[in-house]
Amino acid sequence: MSSSRQLYHGRFAPSPTGTLHFGSLLAAVASYLQAKRNAGRWLIRIDDIDPQREVTGSAAGIVRDLAAFGMHPDLEVDYQHRRLDTYRAACEGLVQVGRAYPCGCSRADLPPDSAYPGTCRNGLSAGKQARSVRIRTSATPLTFDDVIQGVQTASIEAEHGDFVIWRADDLPSYQLATAMDDATPGITEVVRGADLLDSTFRQIHVQHALGLGTPVYAHLPVATRSGVKLSKRLASDPLTATDRVQALYAALHFLGQHPPRGRGFADLWAWAVDAWDISRVPAVRAMDAPTNGGKPTGTL
Repeated sequence: MSSSRQLYHGRFAPSPTGTLHFGSLLAAVASYLQAKRNAGRWLIRIDDIDPQREVTGSAAGIVRDLAAFGMHPDLEVDYQHRRLDTYRAACEGLVQVGRAYPCGCSRADLPPDSAYPGTCRNGLSAGKQARSVRIRTSATPLTFDDVIQGVQTASIEAEHGDFVIWRADDLPSYQLATAMDDATPGITEVVRGADLLDSTFRQIHVQHALGLGTPVYAHLPVATRSGVKLSKRLASDPLTATDRVQALYAALHFLGQHPPRGRGFADLWAWAVDAWDISRVPAVRAMDAPTNGGKPTGTL
């Protein structure tokens, strides 16, 4: 994580697909406190490279809601759409050196498990035109040590095959853009939900292919309601509908920090910055997210 030779940089990177909810608050709070505890910088990056999913006004609303909860970035808010040319150049570079290749397959061409069988690895099939670009994978397992979840190992080839880094709609994939942005700005640690563990393997693979550094990863337990992960697209309870003190208390409780009761918002934040300990965050949380009342339910 932090180093005497490198300033800690953490980030919160929401997609502008709706309003923030409790699951978003968990990632924002944990990443913010981890940065402050390490005397580092906390950044906000809006991952806005999927126009079809974006909700008008969402990006501004996210930044505004974070500020209302006392979380202000240490640098200007960043936006992925500003780097489309950089992503394209990286993708083209991988094709030029043979690490990636054009693919003419659609979703309908994939097997039931969606793992790409390598149809276009040695060239486009007769009658097919290039639709996307895929990065080559290998059978060698990839391993990384997650701060919260422990050692993680997976075979990208077996689980996904060669995966898309440039989409058929002429946009970079989430895996390419996020892998680059979590490496090139000097991000030292990525704190986010465990629902993205599977993506982490692919992002590290992209970083290795591009010769980029790889940050430390810490994946938080995922908040659910009735067994379903909270989502901005599912219109999960927005933070604007909750009491700030109760919501922050619930988030800290969910993250295993044992916050004191009866404190005001500013005092609770001050306590959280001083007491934050990522080693207390559980790998799995047997608890649903709170409802609009902001009070946690269930037990650890």
